[in-house]
Amino acid sequence: MKTIDTCGPMPYSPLIPAVKAICEAQQGETLEIVIDKEQVFADLKEFLAEQGIGFREIYDREKMRLQFTK
Repeated sequence: MKTIDTCGPMPYSPLIPAVKAICEAQQGETLEIVIDKEQVFADLKEFLAEQGIGFREIYDREKMRLQFTK
């Protein structure tokens, strides 16, 4: 499983490394994206749903995780 951590200060939107990882992932590869911003989490869930990608949501205090297989 490949983990992409988008938490903490970034010079750009956390969606950029998340979507980049999704685009670069091989078919069948499992990803976990760690997010600390609720709006980014909601936007990424909506994107995955629109792409027909099922996902698992994990909540851990201030961090949220999305796990899915491309």
